[in-house]
This record gives sequence, C-alpha cells and structure tokens, in this order.
Amino acid sequence: MNAKIETKEIASAKRQYTVTYADLPLCCPMPNMRLWDSHPRVYLPIANTGLEVCPYCGSEYILKDFNPDLISEK
Repeated sequence: MNAKIETKEIASAKRQYTVTYADLPLCCPMPNMRLWDSHPRVYLPIANTGLEVCPYCGSEYILKDFNPDLISEK
C-alpha cells in the first residue's frame, strides 16, 4: 500500500511571515500549517495596516507590496 504522507509547516515556527494579497483573508495559523498542535485559528485584518501580530502566538505577518490605496472605506 502506498500512503501519501502530507507534511505541513509547524505553526508559528518562524515567528515572522511575509504574505501576499493572494493569501487574504489572513488567518493564523495559515492553511499550510499544522492545526493539531497550535492555537485556535484567528483572522487578522492585515489589508488595512500592512502589518499584523497574532494575539495568541506573537507571530508577525507583513503584507508584501502593501498598498494603502486599496484599503476599503466602511
């Protein structure tokens, strides 16, 4: 039997992540990270600031090519 083993990144291992607009909406831990050994998923409003810090683990997320002109006014 050939079982495919999927390996995912350990959640919050790097402590600093660069993300793109394609990654939005941004959550920590991100979809490519393991969930079983991490904190609850939380969504971070990085599109408004270009920089967000996870309130659970302290990981810092930086939005690559942040453009404040793309901020939607509510």
